[in-house]
Amino acid sequence: MNEVLAVKEIKEFEQLDPKKYIVIKGARVNNLKNVSVAIPRYKFVVITGLSGSGKSSLAFDTLFAEGQRMYVESLSSYARQFLGRMEKPEVDYIKGVSPAIAIEQKVNTRNPRSTVGTTTEIYDYLKLLFARIGTTYSPISGEKVTKDTVTDVVEFIKTLEEGSRIMILSPLNLRPDRTAPQELNILLSKGYTRLVIDDDLYFIEDLQEDVTTFEKAKKKFVLIDRAMVKKDDEETQFRLADSVQTAFFEGDGKCQITIAGGKKKEFSDKFELDGQRFEIPSINLFSFNNPYGACRTCEGFGKVLGIDRDMVIPDKGMSVFEGAIAPWRSETMKKWLDPLINHAMDFDFPIHRPFNELTEEQVALLWQGNKYFKGLDAFFKHLESKTHKIQYRVLLSRYRGRTVCPDCHGSRLRKDAAYVKINGHSIIDLVLMPIERVREYFKQLKVSPHHQQIADRILKELNNRLDYMIRVGLGYLTLNRLSSSLSGGEFQRIKLATSLGSALVGSMYILDEPSIGLHPRDTTRLISVLKSLRDLGNTVIVVEHEEEIMRQADQIIDIGPEAGSDGGRLVFQGNVEALKGVDTYTANYLMGKDIIEVPKMRRKWRDAVEIYGARENNLKNINVKIPLDVLTAITGVSGSGKSTLLKKILYPAIGKTLGTVGDMSGKYDKLGGDYKKINRIEFIDQNPIGKSSRSNPVTYVKAYDGIRQLFAEQPLSKQRGYKPAYFSFNVDGGRCETCQGEGIVKIEMQFMADIQLTCESCKGKRFKNEILEIKYREKDIAEILDMTVDESIEFFRDKSAILNKLLPLQEVGMGYVRLGQSSSSLSGGEAQRVKLASYLGKGAGGVKEHILFIFDEPTTGLHFHDIRKLLKAINALVDQGNTAIIIEHNMEVVKSADWIIDLGPEGGENGGNIVFSGTPEEMVKIDEGHTSRYLKEKLG
Repeated sequence: MNEVLAVKEIKEFEQLDPKKYIVIKGARVNNLKNVSVAIPRYKFVVITGLSGSGKSSLAFDTLFAEGQRMYVESLSSYARQFLGRMEKPEVDYIKGVSPAIAIEQKVNTRNPRSTVGTTTEIYDYLKLLFARIGTTYSPISGEKVTKDTVTDVVEFIKTLEEGSRIMILSPLNLRPDRTAPQELNILLSKGYTRLVIDDDLYFIEDLQEDVTTFEKAKKKFVLIDRAMVKKDDEETQFRLADSVQTAFFEGDGKCQITIAGGKKKEFSDKFELDGQRFEIPSINLFSFNNPYGACRTCEGFGKVLGIDRDMVIPDKGMSVFEGAIAPWRSETMKKWLDPLINHAMDFDFPIHRPFNELTEEQVALLWQGNKYFKGLDAFFKHLESKTHKIQYRVLLSRYRGRTVCPDCHGSRLRKDAAYVKINGHSIIDLVLMPIERVREYFKQLKVSPHHQQIADRILKELNNRLDYMIRVGLGYLTLNRLSSSLSGGEFQRIKLATSLGSALVGSMYILDEPSIGLHPRDTTRLISVLKSLRDLGNTVIVVEHEEEIMRQADQIIDIGPEAGSDGGRLVFQGNVEALKGVDTYTANYLMGKDIIEVPKMRRKWRDAVEIYGARENNLKNINVKIPLDVLTAITGVSGSGKSTLLKKILYPAIGKTLGTVGDMSGKYDKLGGDYKKINRIEFIDQNPIGKSSRSNPVTYVKAYDGIRQLFAEQPLSKQRGYKPAYFSFNVDGGRCETCQGEGIVKIEMQFMADIQLTCESCKGKRFKNEILEIKYREKDIAEILDMTVDESIEFFRDKSAILNKLLPLQEVGMGYVRLGQSSSSLSGGEAQRVKLASYLGKGAGGVKEHILFIFDEPTTGLHFHDIRKLLKAINALVDQGNTAIIIEHNMEVVKSADWIIDLGPEGGENGGNIVFSGTPEEMVKIDEGHTSRYLKEKLG
């Protein structure tokens, strides 16, 4: 064994300093084979190895789990009962563990209120900034809205000439429940003696004798005080301040200063202008999670249940005359369309022009109507008035959907939050901009010295966090983007940027493939971020397969040599240079001994699906031709529009024509080409394959049906009358009822970690003893479930029905998985490959149909060695007569595709165009876009 591997053989292993190393001794979690390893602290360490070799078991299930458990155990028993109770990992000991922060790929928020801005805390700083230095402008005149204070009035008086005589007046408004004499009596009782009526001074006592002057007067003021301006007299300043305070109180927030000579100046301590009162900026005014700041219509969600315009006009390529308006196509509802058709000449409306060529005014007219015809708004109001009839309710439901709130236009905030601006921009403008532009805005921000003092710290925190978002390659996102709509890779990098923003030191960051979803161009930025985290004084441990990240790491820990039961050992530890003399899959790949061959020939195609006018998110009204019967790679930098094109447009558009997908589709004009050739469409993502703890790969690929049937056919089963269901752990009958087929019993320990004990009745075998008496080739059903896929293929080699279902699992590189392994223990990449295997199994027999497969980054969690198996499996699907489209950044997959569609050239606003469409060989000849540059390195 290489010297560097021999950490566990060094006599001094026990004496290693926990201040310099994180020492793990005898880790046996999942498939780890008593692994002992010393990870240097304050370094950038990559843990790599084949999929299923035990990387995540070491990084997350051992190291992170122990770090979290130790933290929770340090709390009081009262606090522990409210926290997730954590198991102690199966390990002899771990020394030198720092506080652990795991940044995984799971988007663990489905909260409809959570946005990129709130997750990164950038929005919290924005709220504070606008509340503290924002200026409110009236939407009527555009003038600045201010309120006057007592100090403002006194300061104004001090600007007058020394010795000037002034009167401090308070406007008098007669209350409707009081007569004039009553009002004058009250004023006298308060101690006031004079009134100013229409610019003349009167004694109240004189007015009491003749109230007609008082009653007829247009302007009435109470004289609060008379004074002479003395700028340096402190006593006068105090007296004026008291008088002004009284004037504001008596005048319901208003006060007038009259200067000898007739000049007047009015003041108000109300925040108002142009006859409109405004809200004083506060943090809650800008919070859509607070009833005070949330839009009243959508309650801060940004969307409401309303009429979905895309459902009303599904095919934008049709004209009004051809029936573009779907609800008006039927004979019953044609009465709404006929007036429009018959009178179109009278108001010059082009009924024969395709809908997507109409102007905004013409589209608005269709909804609002005019004197000749009632518009769509009136039509849907009519339907809503008839909802007591079932047919109208059904018709209405057909066109309902979650639409952008008409009141706040998706910004989630109440309207008057938009009146508060800093340098001409409101908070709503900023959250709708890409983060790159927000950063530019703050870089150029100029504020007054007074405001600069207030905002200095806030701006520093904001700029830091915005910089980190750009450094992790997410500058194309907007702060208003929903967290639940992000990919796993995007969400992980957001958490990474947030961690950097909080500037923790002395922590242990454990990341799960942060390069997922990143174009090679952005990987170098990510590496600099990871190194920044290390340089702050943290230990950065990354589970990763990306070549560049491995080359830049301070140390590589390689787990293997194979996957599953043949993995779980430490096969290498050291830097990249030390890999030269080592024979492992990772070493052979990094040293160039092992490569994925470029296909000898590319498949040719004739038929294609065409999408016209795709313009969802940042797509720039593009027409895309996607070939059928071949393997197509959709490439481009993060945020260039790949997922939008396939997930939001192609998948729902074709799914709707087949009647299998109900998702709302993005904006596009029409679907064309040979899409009717497709019989089915499947989107293979990385979501878990089963929610139940009893779900497992062998049930998902339907191989377990054959195994249960085989056991039911055994002579002893027939004798006892056992049906196939008796060999299922999901239904009553043969399963152990104590643990309900789980094999384990969970005992809740209140404030301590729950204990999972092996079931006493079945000893963890899941089935009753009488069921375990049924054997096939000396093995019972529990022993079969304990086999790996590789072992079971050898075991069932003569049972073609079972073999045909299991072989695809081996073909996609899942041979190491045990048949009864819980689906919840599979990674996202493994779950995706189990789905792929289930389709490969279906293709082995039965009715042939043309399926369009869409894969979302299938190389997630895959080592270079596994990518070869994956490509073989995907190519097998295409060879069966299907079409495969892959969203991918991995150049090994891109170079193996028959056709490439590259979007870009950048992310966000600068993306959404087709940069290139053609074969890999044609792509390397161009200099446009970023993908061609990296593809050249692979195609030489």
